[in-house]
Amino acid sequence: MRLVIGSAVAGIAVMVIVAAAVVVPCMLQAGEVAPASGYSLLSPIHSGNLTVFPVVASKSYDTAEFLTLDEGLRSGDVVVTEAGQARGLIRHRPGEAAIIHPVRGAEVNRLVLVNNSKRPLLLLAGEIVTGGKQDRVIGKDRIVPAESDPVDLSVFCVEPGRWVPTNGKYEFGSAGGVVGGLVAAPVVRSKAMAAKDQQQVWDSVRSSQRAMATTVEVTGAAPAVNATTSYARVMDNKEVQKQVDAVAAPVQRNYESVIRQLRDKNAVGVVVAVNGEIVWADIFASTHLLQKYWPKLVRSYATEAVVTRAKGGEASLKDAQKFLDDLQGRHETAETEPGIYRQTEITGDGFKVFELTSLLPKTGFAVHVAKMAN
Repeated sequence: MRLVIGSAVAGIAVMVIVAAAVVVPCMLQAGEVAPASGYSLLSPIHSGNLTVFPVVASKSYDTAEFLTLDEGLRSGDVVVTEAGQARGLIRHRPGEAAIIHPVRGAEVNRLVLVNNSKRPLLLLAGEIVTGGKQDRVIGKDRIVPAESDPVDLSVFCVEPGRWVPTNGKYEFGSAGGVVGGLVAAPVVRSKAMAAKDQQQVWDSVRSSQRAMATTVEVTGAAPAVNATTSYARVMDNKEVQKQVDAVAAPVQRNYESVIRQLRDKNAVGVVVAVNGEIVWADIFASTHLLQKYWPKLVRSYATEAVVTRAKGGEASLKDAQKFLDDLQGRHETAETEPGIYRQTEITGDGFKVFELTSLLPKTGFAVHVAKMAN
């Protein structure tokens, strides 16, 4: 049974977000800022108009049991399909009576997922799946228990204009030309997570496509970029990939170098700035989990930088720490699947925070926190 709770908050948000890291190191390394949130920020990494501030914590949690969407799709343990195609996927456990689920047709904002793995599945808002009748982006963070019955997914279309199955198939696969799949850029991700509005998602997809076409125009690739309505295919274009890689590669290389030098630290996330403006933060419960998502997250941030190219100022360490520490909101809503997860949305002045807490046995910690500037 799903429970939805809404309440005003005053101070609760801070306790929730920093639960994963409450012990502050006594000695700060050069470039670190004394944190008010329980997290430490390291010196920024720059690449063009993109700036990334590594986030470290003094504690991390055991997240080895969590399966990612890309791992599940590659192994075949996770199946994602259009609504109305999941009848044969329903699991009947010994001693249980068969449950007849009504069959509905395919819907733009609904997919069905089955986790056949013996591990719980972690889904991040912004992850893109391709196939079916049109490509979709996951609309919210959530956890799907091991060996689940079919569950409805809240999704948004990121391929306006197509409504026919790919090669006659209704199932979906992982998107992107790099290992680990594809996460939409923050400009698209935010419309799914915060606005929860299909038209705004489509508008942001089209805007990103136009910006990419302009960026690769000098290479002659603009016609190919404009020829598709699929966000994933735009991002898979070779010339687009070159532009994104030019920004992403230095950040990924430098970030990994920093973390190797600080083996006693727990790298758990990043604060992201584009054109001198802080726009996003992603924080995980462990370095292990961050490493799984990092390749596609850094490309997501790089894509944002490419499609919003402009000369701007430079975000400071102080700015980034303030963004990370300012977590108290005016309003909070929480959606709960008892015994599985709680997803909390906090609205503050000029920002939103989304926190996914695992309620599975032996957990009870925040698995992922995302903060976006409005």
